[in-house]
Amino acid sequence: MSMLEIRNYTKTYGTGKKAADNVSLTVEPGDIYGFIGHNGAGKSTTIRAVVGVLDFTEGEILIDGHSVKEEPIACKSITAYIPDNPDLYENLTGIQYLNFIADVFDISAKEREEAIRKYADLFEITKDLGDLIGSYSHGMKQKVAIISALIHKPKLLVLDEPFVGLDPKATFTLKNIMHELCEEGTAVFFSTHVLDVAEKLCNKIAIIKGGQIIASGTMEELTHGNSLESVFMEVIDEK
Repeated sequence: MSMLEIRNYTKTYGTGKKAADNVSLTVEPGDIYGFIGHNGAGKSTTIRAVVGVLDFTEGEILIDGHSVKEEPIACKSITAYIPDNPDLYENLTGIQYLNFIADVFDISAKEREEAIRKYADLFEITKDLGDLIGSYSHGMKQKVAIISALIHKPKLLVLDEPFVGLDPKATFTLKNIMHELCEEGTAVFFSTHVLDVAEKLCNKIAIIKGGQIIASGTMEELTHGNSLESVFMEVIDEK
């Protein structure tokens, strides 16, 4: 079964402008699926509908066979979402926030302790977890958001521009974690406009322009040995 299936998703705003126009794509377990396009192309609109933040009337979105509209709790229980600008509770310490998220997902004391220790060490913020989130830099907040997303071992990890604001070492760490999760059967769906990262990381790609998918498939199908950047510029200019 597909981990994420978007069928003919359309989002029209009050002005009549279609931010997403008949978007369809499928993400399988183990995929690292890159969603690329210019700013304003419809990436964030689609992602926010997938994770249940943005309501929609046209089309259907399924997560592990469950409807986002009809079964939101079932979908959210197996999904983790990291927005491009994480909005955390700044009056909590890092460890309080992570425990709060673990409580939401009913994670046992042993499991949360192991996960927090593992990922906090990897992102080198263990010593900072006792500090208030309000004192953190943007990069540190992003690291806490990433750890909070991984605590409940999601089947679907959805990220919106995940590498913006991360230092090179944290970026390398996150890429390794994404690979590790996919080897365990998790599906990763993420937006980016950093094409060289997408080219090295993803096995599948969808290119969106003006709310429409204009190309999609495996990396090999799309590039035929050429660079993703050259393919992207070609299809964007064509359509």
